Amino acid sequence: MKTPPYLKPGDKIAIVAPAGKIAKEKIDAAIKTLENWGLKVITGEHLLGAHFQYSATDEERVSDFQKMLDEDSVRAIVCARGGYGSNRIIDKLDFSRFIQFPKWIIGFSDITVFHSHIHSNFQIETIHGTMAAGLKEDKNSDHTSGTLQKALFGEKLDYQFEPHPLNRKGNAEGMPTGGNLAVLCSLIGTPSDIQTDGKILFIEDVGEHLYRLDRMMWQLKRAGKLNKLAGLIVGGLTEMKDNETPFGKTPHEIISDCVKDYGYPVCFGFPAGHQDDNRAMVFGRKVRLTVNENAELNFGD
Repeated sequence: MKTPPYLKPGDKIAIVAPAGKIAKEKIDAAIKTLENWGLKVITGEHLLGAHFQYSATDEERVSDFQKMLDEDSVRAIVCARGGYGSNRIIDKLDFSRFIQFPKWIIGFSDITVFHSHIHSNFQIETIHGTMAAGLKEDKNSDHTSGTLQKALFGEKLDYQFEPHPLNRKGNAEGMPTGGNLAVLCSLIGTPSDIQTDGKILFIEDVGEHLYRLDRMMWQLKRAGKLNKLAGLIVGGLTEMKDNETPFGKTPHEIISDCVKDYGYPVCFGFPAGHQDDNRAMVFGRKVRLTVNENAELNFGD
């Protein structure tokens, strides 16, 4: 995997909205935070637009993202928010300039489309982390915005997190990949399909019914995405829903049951996803996962 250049004070960072629309006050807060980091912020022309649930039409969102991909002075692109829409524009983007001069692409949720597409096709690292909608100064620099700042400026990321009763102990090394579970399933069979063999898969999701979570896990399993992993990390499973007739398992039990036939380490409760504590991860960077009494994730330089 190729590592884009790390940022330094005075560099330009762009905010674009490739999916859902976003309120101006959230963009204002994000700009203030990024400027406090010493960065110069530029924004997409249609960043604060609205086209039904999208920030703009497909063509306008393509135009904004393409401009930032092609602008060499822009060293990173942070997506405004998720929602839905990235899959509608990914095939219309020309990544040829980006391949020659890589830059950091940042986001999660619907931005999983970009992570998977870039890794599978161009072998360039990206950052799974908070977007402009959640970008604000942290009192604790080890959390959401603080870890994104560390990732962008080339500081090492090391995480320790609480044990979970369903964790499966073990050690693994590999490149983290993945993102939002529903989006990952939607990419199977497309040019953006995730490649998982020998990698450490990270998954998270929000607002899903339990039977749908079970169905998505089995879709990954039947597609061969789970059988050759180096390890599995499960992040936030937020606002999961049950039916009137109970499904009979918790979200964590659903996932644990689906991977019970494999021997790699599995850890639950990693602080990333649709939650206040959404820590940055460099996707495509070799990491070491240790699952014992506690769990640790250590990123290489």
